[in-house]
Amino acid sequence: MSAATLPMGDLGIAAWERLDFTLPPEREAGEPPEARGLARDEVRLMVSYRERPDVLHRRFRDLGDFLEPGDLVVLNTSGTLNAALPSRRADGEMLELHLSTRLPDDRWIVELRRLSDGATEPFRSAQARQTYWLPEGGTVYLHAPYLPDGGMAEPNNVRLWVATLNLPQPLLPYLARHGAPIRYRYVREQWPLSYYQTVYATEPGSAEMPSAGRAFTPELITRLVAQGVQFAPLLLHTGVASLEDHEPPYEEYYRVPETTARLVNATRAAGKRVVAVGTTVVRALETVTGTDGVTHAGEGWTRLIITPERGVYAANALLTGMHEPRATHLAMLEAFVPRPNLEGAYAEALRAEYLWHEFGDLHLILPA
Repeated sequence: MSAATLPMGDLGIAAWERLDFTLPPEREAGEPPEARGLARDEVRLMVSYRERPDVLHRRFRDLGDFLEPGDLVVLNTSGTLNAALPSRRADGEMLELHLSTRLPDDRWIVELRRLSDGATEPFRSAQARQTYWLPEGGTVYLHAPYLPDGGMAEPNNVRLWVATLNLPQPLLPYLARHGAPIRYRYVREQWPLSYYQTVYATEPGSAEMPSAGRAFTPELITRLVAQGVQFAPLLLHTGVASLEDHEPPYEEYYRVPETTARLVNATRAAGKRVVAVGTTVVRALETVTGTDGVTHAGEGWTRLIITPERGVYAANALLTGMHEPRATHLAMLEAFVPRPNLEGAYAEALRAEYLWHEFGDLHLILPA
């Protein structure tokens, strides 16, 4: 059975004992590193290993010290949208609409959030067949709760909806005019969309930034290429996060080009490292990689969830951000590194005062 055909229920996410710890508020990055006087590639880099308990502390611009000629770095070139729009209920209450995922039938998965003390929180009182108003006469019509597992919706407890957008102009110009990047409570002020883009983004479509690659700069990429490190692109459009609920990731659109698949296979055959930049890259690669370790080109929608029980077959190294307590992404990290080593690395990150979230520091996990 290939990775792409594994059903969600066989992946053990429900049985996985979530990694839990206390994240102090001061460890949440509330602004871009540029606002703290740092260049993008001056964020901190924690390096840990699959089979060793020790942890190293460096800066991201030192990444080349840990890569070798022939290693392959795989990037997600999806660009971030201004996916947060002001919306209004029939009774006049103002909400914020978060666009998550554009479905094949041109409908959307969306989330409504209530304004609260300068931030937002989930709005769970929406009902099916309701219309909400957007700027310039636009509307969003809620069809039904989005329930990827086919379950039953609990009354007044729905976070995601399948919806139709009716906009007075094409999507991207409309979002550029009226939208803003999605932000959560720990980001204290609104930052322009440019702060939420990687330098190599080519195709807009992500609700939230694929943030593991944010620290790359053109200069750093040039130095790594000169060092003999290879780069390969793929695409996965990310949906909204579930910071409050820690739900498993849901279906997202991906595209893995033939050239990238060939490079992944050749790199592994040569005994070099395939470094996935972010959990989105891992998800896309694993969707098109069978248990025989062969990666194929592919395009479509993936619901794949990666856990320690499933394992990983394409990438053998991971560059990622610092993930929240009990986040399901931590299960993916355990597919790269055993739980005791992961617990030790996170304890060290807390002790060393690393910063979490999209504007925070990074974690490189390498094989022995």
